Amino acid sequence: MNTENYSQTASFIWSVADLLRGHFKQSQYGRVILPFTLLRRLECVLAPNKQKVLEAAKQHQNKPDATRELLLLKESGHQFFNASPLSLATLSDTQTAEDLISYVQSFSKSAREIFEHFNFEEFVLKLAEADLLYQVTQQFGSKIDLSTDNISNYGMGLIFEELIRKFAESSNETAGEHFTPRDCVHAATSLLMTGQEEVLSPNSIITIYDPTAGTGGFLSESEEYIQSISDKVTVRLFGQELNPESYAICMADMMIKGQQVENIKLGNTLSSDQLAHEKFKYMLANPPFGVDWKASQRVVNDEHKVKGFDGRFGPGLPRVSDGSLLFLLHLVSKMRDKREGGSRIGIVLNGSPLFTGSAGSGESEIRRYLLQNDLVEAIVALPTDMFFNTGISTYIWILSNDKKPERKGKLQLIDGSEAFAKMRKSLGSKRKYLTEENINELVRLYGAMEETKNSKVFPNEAFGYRRITIERPLRLNFQASEERVARLDDEKTLQKLKVDDFNQLKQAIQRIEADTLFTNRDDFTNALNAELKASDVKLTAAQLKAVLNALSERDNDADVCTDKKGNAEADSGLRDYENVPLTEDIYEYFERDVKPHVPDAWIDESKRDEQDGDVGIVGFEIPFNRHFYVFEPPRPLEEIDADLKQCTDKIKQMIEELSA
Repeated sequence: MNTENYSQTASFIWSVADLLRGHFKQSQYGRVILPFTLLRRLECVLAPNKQKVLEAAKQHQNKPDATRELLLLKESGHQFFNASPLSLATLSDTQTAEDLISYVQSFSKSAREIFEHFNFEEFVLKLAEADLLYQVTQQFGSKIDLSTDNISNYGMGLIFEELIRKFAESSNETAGEHFTPRDCVHAATSLLMTGQEEVLSPNSIITIYDPTAGTGGFLSESEEYIQSISDKVTVRLFGQELNPESYAICMADMMIKGQQVENIKLGNTLSSDQLAHEKFKYMLANPPFGVDWKASQRVVNDEHKVKGFDGRFGPGLPRVSDGSLLFLLHLVSKMRDKREGGSRIGIVLNGSPLFTGSAGSGESEIRRYLLQNDLVEAIVALPTDMFFNTGISTYIWILSNDKKPERKGKLQLIDGSEAFAKMRKSLGSKRKYLTEENINELVRLYGAMEETKNSKVFPNEAFGYRRITIERPLRLNFQASEERVARLDDEKTLQKLKVDDFNQLKQAIQRIEADTLFTNRDDFTNALNAELKASDVKLTAAQLKAVLNALSERDNDADVCTDKKGNAEADSGLRDYENVPLTEDIYEYFERDVKPHVPDAWIDESKRDEQDGDVGIVGFEIPFNRHFYVFEPPRPLEEIDADLKQCTDKIKQMIEELSA
């Protein structure tokens, strides 16, 4: 069955919403349809051994629950069972909501928990109250075949994702927060697993983790990929998911695959890591794009301050409006020691983590940590319009703490923005998809690691720079003119003076010749102090500074203002910053690129990096698009003029026809 057939099956299932209309809110459709779909899938999976389980249930009915459960699991051939003789197809119009609830309660413990996350009983009772229970039950039980012979686990994942998308649309939620399109999942998984054949040796145990597991797409795809390229490898899947419905679907998928469902956790990964002491070989994730982390802010801040690099967020914290880089740091903290084989990470991010934040910011410090520790192997740009809820540019980051020799100290950028096929029909914002050929080409570019039109390789330090502060001298003139004296009224420091003292201050200043323009601050200060002394006016240092501020103006022809040691003072209004590549000497750069334009400038050497103590603040950014920009010269003026003439001629012709 191809993708379009899965979409048709999902649309047929969603048509149950026609029965619900008028009795349920649109935002509730999914809360009925999703658990019924799951229920139908589970019973279809269990159907071949159903009779064996029923016989075993009767035979072992008096045994302790724990023993009985183990025996029934063995008969079912799966990680779950159902010991009820009922099914959706056999539930009749004479049976009640309690019968259906009893049927669900007859599942093994882990399967029962899935339906609890959907509040299934509550909606079953609502269906019964609306006299819809039998119709919905029969629609699923007799008209929808979700057996594994008809629909694979991969196909079932596509169906659930399509249902969630429809659910999100009907309830104004964000579908993309719960799952990643399978073509994107396949691309990230393929890139992550490239060159890993030696690791996937027979009888090895591989662990895979997704901290934003959604419906389990990444976990399922990665397991299937490994099984397709290896022999007798045991794959153990781990994950955590925040959304209860997505978590429930993920759990069901894991059960059907024979995975341990206790390895899938429910909760907020950032504030409550429920697999805190685990390390993993492979990790894949697509954290929500541009979602704030206010809900986790207190816990994350505390971990950053108290644990530092012993915790997950030692390198720094991004702005609260986007938590993408926190998930990346979380994954890095889960990497196994290099001596134990190390780890690899594939994570889908938007463009913000590449460049947001100047030198010294949390984002820049995180990039600095990743690159200076040589953790990033490659970043692959995907086409726009790849996701269901956004058309923005997205990127797959591949990280490793055990790089192959040819990749050490390097970062590869791959432009896959044009590698796509257009969809016949858009799904939300998704208008493009990656074909198998597209994915193979991205994998080939990654594996070859060569300089081409769409692949660039750089040393890590190429993305680093040192932000130096450029100062220029303060030059002021001073005058006791009527206009400048009036400015004294606006100085907050002087507003605290008593009225008489303030008036006395003004009178003392006004005794200075109003037409005299002082181009030297010391000369004016001496003249001012003489008048203040004569008038017995005493000012604090702050008040004197306020007076000088009111009576001064910037003047390029004035003398440089100096401190008590004779050093030039900096003019904050002329302050500038330069980003000097880490590969260059800042003083050589300054002499070559700054001094010729501003001869009186100097570097503020007091601004030093906290980590290395050198002048300037170190920053890292990855200006991806700049490295793939191709200049296209403008069209010749003759062509533009010809096009304009053609347009004006058409307009004239239309006007003449209308006037005729």
